[in-house]
Amino acid sequence: MTTTAPAGPVTDADKAAVATVPGRVVAAWAAQDATAFAGVFTPDGTMILPGFYRKGTADIEGFMSFAFQGPYKDTRVTGTPIDLRFLTPDTAVVITEGGVIPAGETELPADRKIRATWVVTKHDGEWKLAAYQNSPRDAA
Repeated sequence: MTTTAPAGPVTDADKAAVATVPGRVVAAWAAQDATAFAGVFTPDGTMILPGFYRKGTADIEGFMSFAFQGPYKDTRVTGTPIDLRFLTPDTAVVITEGGVIPAGETELPADRKIRATWVVTKHDGEWKLAAYQNSPRDAA
Protein backbone atom coordinates (compact mmCIF):
# COMPACT_ATOMS: atom_id res chain seq x y z
CA MET A 1 0.00 0.00 0.00
CA THR A 2 1.33 3.42 -0.96
CA THR A 3 0.90 6.30 1.49
CA THR A 4 1.60 9.92 0.68
CA ALA A 5 0.82 13.06 2.69
CA PRO A 6 0.29 16.77 2.03
CA ALA A 7 2.61 19.46 3.29
CA GLY A 8 0.40 19.91 6.38
CA PRO A 9 0.41 18.08 9.70
CA VAL A 10 -0.96 14.53 9.34
CA THR A 11 -0.54 12.46 12.48
CA ASP A 12 0.08 8.74 12.68
CA ALA A 13 -3.21 8.52 14.60
CA ASP A 14 -5.05 10.12 11.67
CA LYS A 15 -3.41 7.75 9.20
CA ALA A 16 -4.44 4.78 11.34
CA ALA A 17 -8.00 6.11 11.80
CA VAL A 18 -8.47 6.63 8.06
CA ALA A 19 -7.18 3.13 7.34
CA THR A 20 -9.88 1.69 9.64
CA VAL A 21 -12.82 3.19 7.73
CA PRO A 22 -13.14 0.26 5.27
CA GLY A 23 -13.04 -2.13 8.24
CA ARG A 24 -15.95 -0.29 9.86
CA VAL A 25 -17.99 -0.87 6.70
CA VAL A 26 -16.96 -4.54 6.62
CA ALA A 27 -18.00 -4.97 10.28
CA ALA A 28 -21.39 -3.28 9.73
CA TRP A 29 -21.98 -5.48 6.69
CA ALA A 30 -21.04 -8.63 8.60
CA ALA A 31 -23.64 -7.69 11.22
CA GLN A 32 -26.12 -6.85 8.41
CA ASP A 33 -26.59 -3.56 10.29
CA ALA A 34 -27.82 -0.83 7.93
CA THR A 35 -27.75 1.81 10.69
CA ALA A 36 -24.10 1.12 11.53
CA PHE A 37 -23.27 0.99 7.81
CA ALA A 38 -24.84 4.40 7.16
CA GLY A 39 -23.21 5.75 10.32
CA VAL A 40 -19.80 5.46 8.68
CA PHE A 41 -20.87 8.21 6.24
CA THR A 42 -21.06 11.96 6.78
CA PRO A 43 -24.67 13.24 6.97
CA ASP A 44 -24.51 14.25 3.28
CA GLY A 45 -22.24 11.39 2.17
CA THR A 46 -22.72 9.69 -1.17
CA MET A 47 -22.60 6.04 -2.18
CA ILE A 48 -22.37 5.07 -5.84
CA LEU A 49 -22.68 1.41 -6.78
CA PRO A 50 -23.25 0.11 -10.32
CA GLY A 51 -26.79 1.25 -11.11
CA PHE A 52 -27.35 3.08 -7.79
CA TYR A 53 -26.72 6.54 -6.36
CA ARG A 54 -27.61 7.27 -2.74
CA LYS A 55 -27.02 10.52 -0.84
CA GLY A 56 -27.27 11.12 2.88
CA THR A 57 -27.27 8.70 5.76
CA ALA A 58 -31.06 8.21 5.73
CA ASP A 59 -31.05 7.27 2.02
CA ILE A 60 -28.01 4.99 2.46
CA GLU A 61 -29.53 3.33 5.52
CA GLY A 62 -32.83 2.72 3.71
CA PHE A 63 -31.07 1.24 0.71
CA MET A 64 -28.88 -1.04 2.82
CA SER A 65 -31.78 -2.09 5.05
CA PHE A 66 -33.62 -3.29 1.95
CA ALA A 67 -30.45 -4.84 0.50
CA PHE A 68 -29.65 -6.76 3.70
CA GLN A 69 -33.14 -8.27 3.56
CA GLY A 70 -32.87 -9.07 -0.14
CA PRO A 71 -29.90 -9.22 -2.53
CA TYR A 72 -27.21 -8.83 0.16
CA LYS A 73 -28.84 -11.10 2.76
CA ASP A 74 -26.22 -13.28 4.43
CA THR A 75 -23.45 -11.98 2.17
CA ARG A 76 -20.12 -10.71 3.37
CA VAL A 77 -17.98 -7.94 1.99
CA THR A 78 -14.24 -7.51 1.84
CA GLY A 79 -12.15 -4.44 1.09
CA THR A 80 -8.39 -4.31 1.42
CA PRO A 81 -6.71 -0.89 1.18
CA ILE A 82 -4.17 -0.75 -1.66
CA ASP A 83 -3.55 3.01 -1.58
CA LEU A 84 -4.03 5.77 0.99
CA ARG A 85 -3.15 9.41 0.57
CA PHE A 86 -4.06 12.63 2.31
CA LEU A 87 -5.24 15.54 0.17
CA THR A 88 -5.34 17.84 3.21
CA PRO A 89 -4.84 17.11 6.90
CA ASP A 90 -8.64 16.55 7.14
CA THR A 91 -9.31 14.73 3.85
CA ALA A 92 -7.93 11.47 2.51
CA VAL A 93 -8.53 9.10 -0.37
CA VAL A 94 -8.41 5.36 0.14
CA ILE A 95 -8.45 2.87 -2.74
CA THR A 96 -9.51 -0.68 -1.90
CA GLU A 97 -9.86 -3.97 -3.69
CA GLY A 98 -12.49 -6.48 -2.66
CA GLY A 99 -16.15 -7.18 -3.25
CA VAL A 100 -19.27 -8.96 -2.06
CA ILE A 101 -18.85 -12.61 -1.11
CA PRO A 102 -22.10 -14.42 -1.96
CA ALA A 103 -24.11 -16.12 0.79
CA GLY A 104 -22.78 -19.61 1.46
CA GLU A 105 -19.48 -18.92 -0.33
CA THR A 106 -16.10 -18.67 1.36
CA GLU A 107 -14.18 -16.83 -1.34
CA LEU A 108 -14.82 -13.87 -3.57
CA PRO A 109 -15.37 -15.01 -7.17
CA ALA A 110 -12.83 -13.40 -9.52
CA ASP A 111 -15.56 -11.98 -11.75
CA ARG A 112 -17.11 -10.14 -8.76
CA LYS A 113 -13.96 -8.33 -7.62
CA ILE A 114 -14.14 -4.55 -7.49
CA ARG A 115 -11.95 -1.55 -6.83
CA ALA A 116 -13.40 1.27 -4.80
CA THR A 117 -12.58 4.88 -4.08
CA TRP A 118 -13.32 6.22 -0.61
CA VAL A 119 -13.13 9.94 0.15
CA VAL A 120 -12.72 10.18 3.91
CA THR A 121 -12.99 13.41 5.87
CA LYS A 122 -12.84 14.46 9.48
CA HIS A 123 -16.43 15.30 10.53
CA ASP A 124 -17.11 16.47 14.09
CA GLY A 125 -13.75 15.02 15.14
CA GLU A 126 -14.35 11.57 13.62
CA TRP A 127 -13.15 10.17 10.31
CA LYS A 128 -16.23 9.59 8.13
CA LEU A 129 -16.91 8.54 4.58
CA ALA A 130 -17.89 11.54 2.43
CA ALA A 131 -18.05 9.63 -0.86
CA TYR A 132 -17.76 6.02 -1.97
CA GLN A 133 -17.82 4.57 -5.48
CA ASN A 134 -16.91 1.16 -6.83
CA SER A 135 -16.53 -0.47 -10.20
CA PRO A 136 -15.58 -3.92 -11.47
CA ARG A 137 -11.88 -4.65 -11.06
CA ASP A 138 -11.43 -6.23 -14.47
CA ALA A 139 -12.68 -5.27 -17.92
CA ALA A 140 -15.80 -7.09 -19.04
